[in-house]
Amino acid sequence: MAVPFSSLNLSPNVLKALNELAFEHTTPIQEKAIPVALAGQDVIGIAQTGTGKTAAFVLPLLHKLNYAQGDMPRALILAPSKELAMQINEDITRFCKYTDLRHTVIYGGVGPTNQLKAVAQGVDLIVATPGRFWDLYQRGGIPTKKLTTVVLDEADKLMDMGFMPQLRQLQEVMPQKRQNLLFSATFSEKVEELSGEFLAFPTKIEIAPQATAVETVTQLFYEVPNFKTKVNLLEHLLQDDTTFSKVLVFINTKKEAANISKYLSRKLEGETKVIHSNKSQNSRINAIKQFSDGEMRILVSTDVSARGIDIQDISHVINFEVPAIYQEYVHRIGRTGRAMKEGTAITFANEFEMIHLKRIKKMSKSELRKVEIPKEVNIEETPKEERLGIARKIDYLKQKEDPTYKGAFHDKKVKVKKDPIKKKKKKR
Repeated sequence: MAVPFSSLNLSPNVLKALNELAFEHTTPIQEKAIPVALAGQDVIGIAQTGTGKTAAFVLPLLHKLNYAQGDMPRALILAPSKELAMQINEDITRFCKYTDLRHTVIYGGVGPTNQLKAVAQGVDLIVATPGRFWDLYQRGGIPTKKLTTVVLDEADKLMDMGFMPQLRQLQEVMPQKRQNLLFSATFSEKVEELSGEFLAFPTKIEIAPQATAVETVTQLFYEVPNFKTKVNLLEHLLQDDTTFSKVLVFINTKKEAANISKYLSRKLEGETKVIHSNKSQNSRINAIKQFSDGEMRILVSTDVSARGIDIQDISHVINFEVPAIYQEYVHRIGRTGRAMKEGTAITFANEFEMIHLKRIKKMSKSELRKVEIPKEVNIEETPKEERLGIARKIDYLKQKEDPTYKGAFHDKKVKVKKDPIKKKKKKR
């Protein structure tokens, strides 16, 4: 049962901000993690996306820092993406409204000059991506000897994105005596390895089984034969702007995400924007802000934003394609149903993707309900090239599982006729 924040011995200034934000009761991860963090212990927090992990580490951190002190940073939060780092920094701004704590966010993709200036002016808390933090440290722009608390957020994604070398380098330049907090949606072998290197005798808090989906999200799927039919179905669903009031559409590749965004802008009333890694930082920030403020109903994205968007009241997440990495499914659908509100996640899957979707269902322990394609949606004939591509992928997947399996596209030995002229020359 949730407990009131007022019972957690947080500082009066932090509680005042929480009251103003109408944060009255904790979520399960906050209830269990905050007291342990306040006691100064190292923490491993495993909880689903959208369950309030950010407040679970930010609130005790602000309590510990208490007030502005000196010029050197005393706390560091590392996040895997620019979007997530920015979101955490915005949350900190809200939570420390009635304190004089100084904080800044640093990330790649923009010039380092202003970021170096912000740190040089004096900060208590830095939110950063590992690559840019290490870059500025090497330039002599970030002193680390006063760091007393380090947070690794979305640790599984930090591992997936290959940040282990930078994290190990940072481990060497930070004080050995410090509090460490690690939060993640999953506790894979890589995350376990990371926790073993960074944390000392941590208290592990696991709110839900690993990689499970949020209970407030209704999960549906359509079995869709091909790409064109997926487009038709997507357009049909999004025509209902009352039900689909704020929709995040996930697509695996940058090219297709851009194309789908343009198509929806042409076919539906209102602008649709797309965010992916090739978009400029300002473009991505502006698109997310418009979507958050309700100025735009539909946002199309690749997985670059799956963990960087913390926007309330997203009514639907639509997976136009099944994600290539199974864990990303949990993070995608976690963009809706946040803060204990209800949401809906819909996935489109062709014959090949259905194999992956069944595995995702098993991994995430999700209840996915099949929905039939509405009669109004035109089911296109699958082009030969796409049909063969799907069949090849199915064969490849089955051959990986069973090397003896021979499908429609297994290699066949082709007899090559010998050149009769060369044969005659040989005899001569």
